[in-house]
Amino acid sequence: MLGKLNLKSGRGSVRLAAGAGVFLACAAAARGAPDKPKKDLPPDDLPAQVDKVARQLWGVPLDESEPLTSQVEKLVLDHMAQWISAHPPDADSKQEVGRVPYNTELRHEVESTFENLRHPIYSAASTFNQTLGGKAVVGVGYTLGWSDFDRANVLAIFEAVNGSYRPVTVTHFVPRTDLNFRFLQPPAANADQLWFLAYGTRLGKSNPRLSAILYSFDGQALQPLWHTTDVYGGKISFRANRVVISDLKEDELTQAIISHTPAIHHEAAYQVTPNGLEVEYDR
Repeated sequence: MLGKLNLKSGRGSVRLAAGAGVFLACAAAARGAPDKPKKDLPPDDLPAQVDKVARQLWGVPLDESEPLTSQVEKLVLDHMAQWISAHPPDADSKQEVGRVPYNTELRHEVESTFENLRHPIYSAASTFNQTLGGKAVVGVGYTLGWSDFDRANVLAIFEAVNGSYRPVTVTHFVPRTDLNFRFLQPPAANADQLWFLAYGTRLGKSNPRLSAILYSFDGQALQPLWHTTDVYGGKISFRANRVVISDLKEDELTQAIISHTPAIHHEAAYQVTPNGLEVEYDR
Protein backbone atom coordinates (compact mmCIF):
# COMPACT_ATOMS: atom_id res chain seq x y z
CA MET A 1 0.00 0.00 0.00
CA LEU A 2 2.87 2.27 0.82
CA GLY A 3 4.38 1.58 -2.59
CA LYS A 4 1.15 2.52 -4.33
CA LEU A 5 1.02 5.73 -2.37
CA ASN A 6 4.59 6.51 -3.37
CA LEU A 7 3.80 5.70 -6.97
CA LYS A 8 0.83 8.06 -7.03
CA SER A 9 2.85 10.72 -5.28
CA GLY A 10 5.55 10.37 -7.91
CA ARG A 11 3.09 10.71 -10.78
CA GLY A 12 1.62 13.82 -9.16
CA SER A 13 5.06 15.28 -8.84
CA VAL A 14 5.72 14.62 -12.49
CA ARG A 15 2.50 16.34 -13.50
CA LEU A 16 3.24 19.35 -11.23
CA ALA A 17 6.76 19.63 -12.56
CA ALA A 18 5.53 19.46 -16.13
CA GLY A 19 2.92 22.15 -15.43
CA ALA A 20 5.47 24.36 -13.79
CA GLY A 21 7.76 23.93 -16.77
CA VAL A 22 5.06 24.97 -19.17
CA PHE A 23 4.23 27.99 -17.01
CA LEU A 24 7.87 29.05 -16.83
CA ALA A 25 8.29 28.57 -20.55
CA CYS A 26 5.23 30.71 -21.27
CA ALA A 27 6.44 33.37 -18.86
CA ALA A 28 9.84 33.40 -20.51
CA ALA A 29 8.27 33.66 -23.94
CA ALA A 30 6.06 36.49 -22.76
CA ARG A 31 9.07 38.33 -21.37
CA GLY A 32 10.91 37.91 -24.59
CA ALA A 33 7.98 39.00 -26.83
CA PRO A 34 7.80 42.70 -27.67
CA ASP A 35 4.99 44.65 -25.97
CA LYS A 36 2.01 45.38 -28.20
CA PRO A 37 1.76 49.10 -28.93
CA LYS A 38 -1.01 50.77 -26.97
CA LYS A 39 -3.76 52.25 -29.05
CA ASP A 40 -4.11 56.00 -28.81
CA LEU A 41 -7.38 57.05 -27.26
CA PRO A 42 -9.63 58.80 -29.79
CA PRO A 43 -9.89 62.57 -29.31
CA ASP A 44 -13.00 63.94 -27.68
CA ASP A 45 -15.83 64.41 -30.13
CA LEU A 46 -17.10 67.96 -30.59
CA PRO A 47 -20.05 67.85 -28.12
CA ALA A 48 -17.69 66.47 -25.47
CA GLN A 49 -15.15 69.23 -26.15
CA VAL A 50 -17.82 71.92 -25.99
CA ASP A 51 -19.18 70.44 -22.76
CA LYS A 52 -15.71 70.22 -21.22
CA VAL A 53 -15.19 73.97 -21.71
CA ALA A 54 -18.76 75.08 -21.01
CA ARG A 55 -19.04 73.29 -17.67
CA GLN A 56 -16.16 75.47 -16.41
CA LEU A 57 -18.47 78.49 -16.71
CA TRP A 58 -20.45 77.45 -13.65
CA GLY A 59 -19.99 80.19 -11.05
CA VAL A 60 -18.08 82.52 -13.41
CA PRO A 61 -19.49 86.08 -13.71
CA LEU A 62 -20.44 87.08 -17.25
CA ASP A 63 -17.87 89.88 -17.38
CA GLU A 64 -15.10 87.34 -16.63
CA SER A 65 -16.34 84.59 -18.96
CA GLU A 66 -14.78 85.62 -22.29
CA PRO A 67 -11.75 83.27 -22.11
CA LEU A 68 -14.16 80.32 -21.89
CA THR A 69 -17.01 81.54 -24.12
CA SER A 70 -14.52 82.39 -26.88
CA GLN A 71 -13.24 78.78 -26.80
CA VAL A 72 -16.77 77.48 -27.22
CA GLU A 73 -17.38 79.99 -30.00
CA LYS A 74 -14.30 78.82 -31.93
CA LEU A 75 -15.23 75.14 -31.57
CA VAL A 76 -18.78 75.73 -32.78
CA LEU A 77 -18.04 78.16 -35.62
CA ASP A 78 -15.10 76.12 -36.95
CA HIS A 79 -17.33 73.06 -37.07
CA MET A 80 -20.20 74.95 -38.71
CA ALA A 81 -17.85 76.34 -41.38
CA GLN A 82 -16.91 72.75 -42.28
CA TRP A 83 -20.51 71.53 -42.10
CA ILE A 84 -21.94 74.34 -44.26
CA SER A 85 -19.15 73.86 -46.82
CA ALA A 86 -20.03 70.15 -46.98
CA HIS A 87 -23.79 70.90 -47.03
CA PRO A 88 -24.08 74.17 -48.98
CA PRO A 89 -27.45 75.91 -48.82
CA ASP A 90 -27.76 76.22 -52.61
CA ALA A 91 -28.14 72.43 -52.62
CA ASP A 92 -31.50 72.96 -50.92
CA SER A 93 -33.21 73.31 -54.30
CA LYS A 94 -32.03 69.81 -55.20
CA GLN A 95 -33.52 68.17 -52.14
CA GLU A 96 -36.17 65.57 -52.63
CA VAL A 97 -39.76 66.37 -51.82
CA GLY A 98 -40.55 65.86 -48.15
CA ARG A 99 -37.05 66.53 -46.85
CA VAL A 100 -36.80 68.97 -43.97
CA PRO A 101 -35.91 72.57 -44.90
CA TYR A 102 -32.26 73.49 -44.98
CA ASN A 103 -32.61 75.98 -42.13
CA THR A 104 -34.06 73.23 -39.93
CA GLU A 105 -31.07 70.98 -40.66
CA LEU A 106 -28.77 73.94 -39.99
CA ARG A 107 -30.34 74.63 -36.60
CA HIS A 108 -30.24 70.95 -35.65
CA GLU A 109 -26.53 70.85 -36.48
CA VAL A 110 -25.83 73.80 -34.21
CA GLU A 111 -27.91 72.17 -31.47
CA SER A 112 -25.97 68.91 -31.84
CA THR A 113 -22.72 70.64 -30.85
CA PHE A 114 -24.28 71.37 -27.44
CA GLU A 115 -26.01 68.03 -26.93
CA ASN A 116 -23.77 67.01 -24.00
CA LEU A 117 -24.63 70.06 -21.91
CA ARG A 118 -26.46 69.40 -18.66
CA HIS A 119 -28.18 71.67 -16.14
CA PRO A 120 -27.26 74.30 -15.10
CA ILE A 121 -25.43 74.81 -18.42
CA TYR A 122 -27.82 75.24 -21.36
CA SER A 123 -27.99 76.54 -24.92
CA ALA A 124 -30.46 77.56 -27.63
CA ALA A 125 -29.76 77.85 -31.36
CA SER A 126 -31.24 80.36 -33.81
CA THR A 127 -30.32 80.28 -37.51
CA PHE A 128 -31.36 81.62 -40.90
CA ASN A 129 -30.80 81.02 -44.60
CA GLN A 130 -31.28 83.97 -46.97
CA THR A 131 -30.19 85.10 -50.41
CA LEU A 132 -28.44 88.36 -51.26
CA GLY A 133 -27.44 89.26 -54.80
CA GLY A 134 -27.91 85.67 -55.91
CA LYS A 135 -25.58 84.38 -53.18
CA ALA A 136 -26.58 82.32 -50.18
CA VAL A 137 -26.19 83.97 -46.78
CA VAL A 138 -26.25 81.71 -43.73
CA GLY A 139 -26.71 82.93 -40.19
CA VAL A 140 -25.57 80.82 -37.24
CA GLY A 141 -26.61 82.07 -33.83
CA TYR A 142 -26.80 80.59 -30.36
CA THR A 143 -27.18 81.54 -26.71
CA LEU A 144 -25.02 79.83 -24.10
CA GLY A 145 -26.15 80.19 -20.49
CA TRP A 146 -24.91 78.95 -17.13
CA SER A 147 -27.39 80.70 -14.80
CA ASP A 148 -30.72 82.48 -15.17
CA PHE A 149 -28.85 85.75 -15.67
CA ASP A 150 -25.46 84.79 -17.15
CA ARG A 151 -25.83 84.27 -20.90
CA ALA A 152 -23.55 84.92 -23.85
CA ASN A 153 -24.79 84.98 -27.42
CA VAL A 154 -23.10 84.76 -30.80
CA LEU A 155 -24.22 85.59 -34.33
CA ALA A 156 -21.99 84.65 -37.26
CA ILE A 157 -22.88 85.25 -40.92
CA PHE A 158 -21.37 82.82 -43.42
CA GLU A 159 -20.82 83.26 -47.16
CA ALA A 160 -18.99 81.23 -49.76
CA VAL A 161 -15.40 82.37 -50.24
CA ASN A 162 -13.23 80.52 -52.79
CA GLY A 163 -15.57 77.54 -52.83
CA SER A 164 -16.00 77.08 -49.08
CA TYR A 165 -18.07 78.82 -46.44
CA ARG A 166 -16.58 80.92 -43.69
CA PRO A 167 -17.90 83.60 -41.32
CA VAL A 168 -17.53 87.05 -42.84
CA THR A 169 -18.77 88.83 -39.72
CA VAL A 170 -19.39 87.89 -36.08
CA THR A 171 -21.26 89.89 -33.43
CA HIS A 172 -22.53 89.24 -29.91
CA PHE A 173 -25.82 91.19 -29.82
CA VAL A 174 -26.82 92.16 -26.24
CA PRO A 175 -25.36 90.35 -23.20
CA ARG A 176 -27.64 88.25 -20.97
CA THR A 177 -30.38 87.92 -23.60
CA ASP A 178 -31.50 85.05 -25.78
CA LEU A 179 -31.38 85.50 -29.55
CA ASN A 180 -34.10 85.48 -32.23
CA PHE A 181 -34.37 86.83 -35.79
CA ARG A 182 -37.03 88.49 -37.90
CA PHE A 183 -36.34 89.68 -41.47
CA LEU A 184 -37.88 92.93 -42.69
CA GLN A 185 -38.31 94.23 -46.22
CA PRO A 186 -35.78 97.06 -46.68
CA PRO A 187 -36.72 100.28 -48.50
CA ALA A 188 -36.29 100.23 -52.28
CA ALA A 189 -33.10 102.29 -51.98
CA ASN A 190 -31.61 99.51 -49.81
CA ALA A 191 -32.82 96.54 -51.83
CA ASP A 192 -29.23 95.31 -52.16
CA GLN A 193 -29.07 94.66 -48.39
CA LEU A 194 -30.56 92.24 -45.90
CA TRP A 195 -32.41 93.91 -43.02
CA PHE A 196 -33.26 91.88 -39.96
CA LEU A 197 -34.18 92.41 -36.35
CA ALA A 198 -32.23 90.53 -33.69
CA TYR A 199 -34.20 90.47 -30.46
CA GLY A 200 -34.37 88.69 -27.13
CA THR A 201 -35.19 89.01 -23.46
CA ARG A 202 -33.31 88.74 -20.20
CA LEU A 203 -34.66 88.15 -16.74
CA GLY A 204 -35.22 91.22 -14.61
CA LYS A 205 -36.02 91.62 -10.91
CA SER A 206 -39.76 91.39 -11.52
CA ASN A 207 -40.35 91.33 -15.28
CA PRO A 208 -38.32 90.29 -18.33
CA ARG A 209 -36.45 93.01 -20.22
CA LEU A 210 -36.64 93.16 -24.02
CA SER A 211 -33.79 94.28 -26.29
CA ALA A 212 -33.81 94.56 -30.09
CA ILE A 213 -31.38 95.74 -32.76
CA LEU A 214 -32.15 96.31 -36.44
CA TYR A 215 -29.16 95.26 -38.56
CA SER A 216 -28.38 95.73 -42.23
CA PHE A 217 -26.02 93.37 -44.03
CA ASP A 218 -24.55 94.30 -47.42
CA GLY A 219 -22.59 91.09 -48.01
CA GLN A 220 -19.55 92.21 -46.06
CA ALA A 221 -20.40 94.30 -43.01
CA LEU A 222 -23.14 94.17 -40.39
CA GLN A 223 -24.43 97.64 -39.53
CA PRO A 224 -26.80 98.46 -36.63
CA LEU A 225 -29.51 100.90 -37.76
CA TRP A 226 -31.78 101.11 -34.71
CA HIS A 227 -31.94 99.66 -31.23
CA THR A 228 -33.88 99.55 -27.99
CA THR A 229 -32.61 97.86 -24.84
CA ASP A 230 -33.98 96.68 -21.50
CA VAL A 231 -37.63 97.48 -22.20
CA TYR A 232 -39.44 96.70 -18.94
CA GLY A 233 -41.98 93.90 -19.41
CA GLY A 234 -41.38 94.27 -23.13
CA LYS A 235 -43.03 92.05 -25.72
CA ILE A 236 -42.47 92.22 -29.46
CA SER A 237 -44.76 91.35 -32.37
CA PHE A 238 -44.81 91.95 -36.10
CA ARG A 239 -47.57 93.25 -38.33
CA ALA A 240 -46.63 93.06 -41.99
CA ASN A 241 -43.40 95.08 -42.20
CA ARG A 242 -43.98 96.85 -38.86
CA VAL A 243 -42.49 96.18 -35.46
CA VAL A 244 -44.81 96.52 -32.45
CA ILE A 245 -43.46 96.67 -28.90
CA SER A 246 -45.64 96.65 -25.80
CA ASP A 247 -44.25 97.45 -22.38
CA LEU A 248 -45.01 98.40 -18.79
CA LYS A 249 -43.87 101.36 -16.73
CA GLU A 250 -42.30 100.12 -13.54
CA ASP A 251 -43.74 102.86 -11.31
CA GLU A 252 -47.21 102.40 -12.82
CA LEU A 253 -47.03 98.65 -12.22
CA THR A 254 -46.03 99.24 -8.60
CA GLN A 255 -49.02 101.54 -8.08
CA ALA A 256 -51.34 99.05 -9.79
CA ILE A 257 -50.19 96.30 -7.44
CA ILE A 258 -50.69 98.53 -4.39
CA SER A 259 -54.15 99.64 -5.50
CA HIS A 260 -55.17 96.22 -6.82
CA THR A 261 -55.97 97.64 -10.25
CA PRO A 262 -54.95 96.39 -13.71
CA ALA A 263 -51.56 97.54 -14.94
CA ILE A 264 -51.50 99.83 -17.97
CA HIS A 265 -49.82 98.33 -21.04
CA HIS A 266 -48.24 100.77 -23.46
CA GLU A 267 -47.67 100.09 -27.15
CA ALA A 268 -45.43 101.59 -29.82
CA ALA A 269 -45.35 100.71 -33.52
CA TYR A 270 -42.33 101.27 -35.76
CA GLN A 271 -42.23 101.40 -39.53
CA VAL A 272 -39.31 100.75 -41.83
CA THR A 273 -37.69 103.86 -43.35
CA PRO A 274 -34.38 104.42 -45.18
CA ASN A 275 -32.90 105.44 -41.81
CA GLY A 276 -34.04 102.32 -39.99
CA LEU A 277 -37.16 102.16 -37.80
CA GLU A 278 -39.20 105.25 -36.98
CA VAL A 279 -42.14 105.60 -34.58
CA GLU A 280 -45.52 105.38 -36.23
CA TYR A 281 -47.42 105.72 -32.94
CA ASP A 282 -46.68 105.48 -29.23
CA ARG A 283 -49.56 105.15 -26.79
